[in-house]
Amino acid sequence: MIKLIDKLYKTNNLEYDELVYILNNIEEFGKEYLIEKAHETRMRAYGDKVYMRGLIEFTNYCKKCCKYCGISALNKNVERYRLTLEEILLCCEMGYNLGYRTFVLQGGEDDYYSDDMIIEIIIAIKDKYPDVAITLSIGEKSYDSYERYHRAGADRYLLRHETASRELFERVHTNSSYDNRMECLWNLKKIGYQVGAGFMVGIPTQTKEDLAQDILFLKKLEPEMVGIGPFIPHKDTIYKNELGGTLEDTITMIALTRLFLPYSLLPATTALGTIHPLGREQGIKAGANVVMPNLSPTNVREKYSLYDGKICTGDEAAECRYCIEKRIVSSGFSIDMSRGDNVKWRERR
Repeated sequence: MIKLIDKLYKTNNLEYDELVYILNNIEEFGKEYLIEKAHETRMRAYGDKVYMRGLIEFTNYCKKCCKYCGISALNKNVERYRLTLEEILLCCEMGYNLGYRTFVLQGGEDDYYSDDMIIEIIIAIKDKYPDVAITLSIGEKSYDSYERYHRAGADRYLLRHETASRELFERVHTNSSYDNRMECLWNLKKIGYQVGAGFMVGIPTQTKEDLAQDILFLKKLEPEMVGIGPFIPHKDTIYKNELGGTLEDTITMIALTRLFLPYSLLPATTALGTIHPLGREQGIKAGANVVMPNLSPTNVREKYSLYDGKICTGDEAAECRYCIEKRIVSSGFSIDMSRGDNVKWRERR
């Protein structure tokens, strides 16, 4: 085990069988060493900085029927909402005054927001705050749409692949295409975005072999960002009685991703903090270096319910930021409020 971790630390790569061996045995031996090497790798690439992004969840309408998701079109119990351009700009104003220089615009796949409307939002934000980075997370779009958003000023795009296993992807998605999801990610790379992919840990029927596929797919794609979070059941989905992903497995996947992709930006997700009071702190110690406090209006936060038990649904934006900052600093890391671009992407520019 130690030899394999050392090999990964030195080469940032492993063969499939070697990776599966680690996943099958890491909880018995070598976990602390893996986390130590992941931490060393992040310190070499980014130091002790943890980048803060301001999250704006601007619509919980979604046309997709993902079986695990609380805002899926399948769920008729959701109280739906959409933010106007003016409401989004108010969130940005509040966030900018709190020091944020990246805004993450996240929503379900909502056709109400046409390409022209998305572009209007991007331009309005950039005109008022030209020094910020805009990250979009609004699902699968055409190459032309992605290109138009990028020309308008969008800097980054988050599109989690969820699982690199075609069989598992098709089992948990009703009206999504595995091939289209993958094509979208490659299109985003081609256009020139800083691209974010990512996956869930603990999806019902997921295997260690599936997780190994996720890591090796990421190594091939080389995204600038990777979002990794545990599967958490939602009461209004068919998986409501399933066991969720564990903190232990998710931390392992964060550490392995840091070692395979040393310069990736890795969020310590809200989902980590949901399944364990110190989940985000443990994620940061295992190599994560991004947090995304919520800038959404407090009256809609509970409505953006991807899974049950979501934390930070009531705190005002300022409280949310300073609460997270205090916890990060007390864990031995420092806050960075800059755009926080991927260093390798910045060098290529």
